[in-house]
Amino acid sequence: MNDAPLTRRRDARAASPTSARHAAVTRDPSFRPSFRALGQLAYGGARVSVAVLELDSGQPIFAVDERIVLPTASIGKILLLVEVSARLTERRLSDFAIVDREPRDAVADSGIWRHLQAPAMPISDLAALVGATSDNLATNVLLRQIGLDAVRTRTEQLGLVRTALLDVVRDTRGPDHAPQLSVGSAAELSWLFHALMHGQIIDRQTSDRVLGWLSLNTDLSLVASAFGRDPLSHQGVEHNTWMINKTGTDVGVRSEAGVLRGPRAGLTYALSVQFDDRDLASRLRVLDAMRTFGLDLLEWVH
Repeated sequence: MNDAPLTRRRDARAASPTSARHAAVTRDPSFRPSFRALGQLAYGGARVSVAVLELDSGQPIFAVDERIVLPTASIGKILLLVEVSARLTERRLSDFAIVDREPRDAVADSGIWRHLQAPAMPISDLAALVGATSDNLATNVLLRQIGLDAVRTRTEQLGLVRTALLDVVRDTRGPDHAPQLSVGSAAELSWLFHALMHGQIIDRQTSDRVLGWLSLNTDLSLVASAFGRDPLSHQGVEHNTWMINKTGTDVGVRSEAGVLRGPRAGLTYALSVQFDDRDLASRLRVLDAMRTFGLDLLEWVH
């Protein structure tokens, strides 16, 4: 694998061949079930964006509106982990540097640190909490330590122009706040996992550290629900498959990006759906479609 740093250049993207949108590659197995399921969501008023890349070559396999920007909720925390990992590699931070939590960092929802008594934790432990449970309190403490501007600068250096972590995590968002925690395009998120897998986000050490944190993720409720893995223990190879993922969940937002390898192939993928979360049936239709997409991924690699 090539360990050289990799960024997304606009001229390179413009010069690269693109496959037709809204069309699966003609191969058996195909993504026809995904196309139908996601198409039904779109006909129902949802906004859908999906991109799948072949792991070795980076060639597109399946895409639907892959360049549009949609809310991605907690997926943007990957960008924070990249900056933390880069600083650890550069020795601008120490794995064992202890950081205190403060009242201004407090936030509800995902994570376990707010349920614990520990008033402080090492930097690397906070990153592990973000990877494992998308811990909101740990995210805010890291952002206070690192700075949102530094994360934005690193994101731009990587060449990501449609993907960003916009704000700290908040219980409520007012008119003076960013409307979303993060946004992204499926094309850039699938590329990001492809670059991480090839050790090309800063360098191999930085990329592998980020992948290690993300491998702890316990949320297999969306696309990865189709992979048959144990949510609390899925770091190794099982039934000839291996995976890493990151999810983002908010009202009317379901998003996932990751990598899946099997005996026949490897893929990186991203899928985001923004929908009217008006009732349980609407939400379950989105979850069913995402699982259908996961089954197509699994069939492709297995």
